[in-house]
Amino acid sequence: MNIVKPSIPKGTRDFTPTEMMRRNYIFDTIRTVFHRHAYLPIETPSMENLSILMGKYGEEGDRLLFKILNSGDFTKGVDFNDSEKSVNKLATELCEKGLRYDLTVPFARFVVQHQNELTFPFKRYQMQPVWRADRPQKGRYREFYQCDVDIIGSNALLNEAELIEITDEIFTQFGIRVTIKVNNRKILSGIAEMIGAPEKMVDFCTAMDKLDKIGRDGVCAEMVERGISAEAITKLDAIFKMTHMDTTAKLDTLSTLLAGSETGLQGIREVREMLAYAQAMELHNNIELDITLARGLNYYTGAIFEVKADEVAMGSISGGGRYDNLTGIFGLKNMSGVGISYGAERIYDVLNELNLFPDNILNPVKALFINFGGEDELYALKALRALRKADIAAEIYPDKAKIGKQMTYANNKGIPFVIMAGENERNNNTLTIKDMGSGTQEALSIEKVLERLTSC
Repeated sequence: MNIVKPSIPKGTRDFTPTEMMRRNYIFDTIRTVFHRHAYLPIETPSMENLSILMGKYGEEGDRLLFKILNSGDFTKGVDFNDSEKSVNKLATELCEKGLRYDLTVPFARFVVQHQNELTFPFKRYQMQPVWRADRPQKGRYREFYQCDVDIIGSNALLNEAELIEITDEIFTQFGIRVTIKVNNRKILSGIAEMIGAPEKMVDFCTAMDKLDKIGRDGVCAEMVERGISAEAITKLDAIFKMTHMDTTAKLDTLSTLLAGSETGLQGIREVREMLAYAQAMELHNNIELDITLARGLNYYTGAIFEVKADEVAMGSISGGGRYDNLTGIFGLKNMSGVGISYGAERIYDVLNELNLFPDNILNPVKALFINFGGEDELYALKALRALRKADIAAEIYPDKAKIGKQMTYANNKGIPFVIMAGENERNNNTLTIKDMGSGTQEALSIEKVLERLTSC
């Protein structure tokens, strides 16, 4: 019999207890900020109908969707000999469902289906895994968690500013210095008009969004491949030269360059208003207008955001934007929304690299009771219940083993205190508590033990 060596799919991971405690610290911190700003939780299924997902993320997004084969005889009625049939067309015949690519499109579907149950503007957060058939690399996985926060049913730019404030609060609590980059799709539309290629808006944004990865020459080369003329690309020189200006200078220069584009000027006005709100909020982190920021997703229509850690070389750890037409695709028009997503995996990597995880999250168990068996075991269980009622995480070794073995268990788990409840303690109605760090121990009443463990 051949024994199959266990493994997991590429781009996925197991998480040890230590990793999970750190991840839960991330989720709990983010969730606390969401609650403080009055956002409510929802969840949606891991899989969605492909008709919901396809065409919402652009050509690249469609390619990265994980599709699920239909159950039963999934090949029935499918013509594999049709040479005119594209791979995507064949996939839709074999697969009716797919794993969700992000949380925003499922959220739009949720809003349309539950519109009569919701109060608008509706403020929601969602913290669940998503899947992308991407090439795994540092900070990029095929299965990863997103922590999304959105408000839908309001056009007010105060919502954008609130998302910036939430972002600032989250990363300030983590101790991560970040730069919050902002732009507006209307400005990009104005630039596309300025260079004479308004019909190439999607291609233009897709190429511009890769500036950090492939550089200016690479972006220009991709634009040529996407059918944008050399003459149009030459007109972008003025845009590329603005990258080192401060935000005020960029907006003033753009106002001149895009004077002939009402859409572009509207985008500039929106950015000015959004930044005025943000300035009044006295944020801790820098906000930077990045004119080349495009965000690849097709559904963004207004403000767009991207967050990068200042002290770690990594891609964006958060991103989002305004979407005006997403629910309209599902039949609910005039329902504008704006949201931002925080990547738990990348935040984890940044916290780990900067050594910013608090030490106390790794030792949630404060005390271990030594198990002496018999009546002593029952006495220890009574004391253990008292600790747990006081919200102190504690456990008892399950077997009556040698004390050395039980002590080793406590050391290996990093448990700071060991409590002995043997015959002497039982007769004197006390507990002996040992500090595993200093090695000191003393006999105390249960009340004093509770007092000591609560204070440390």
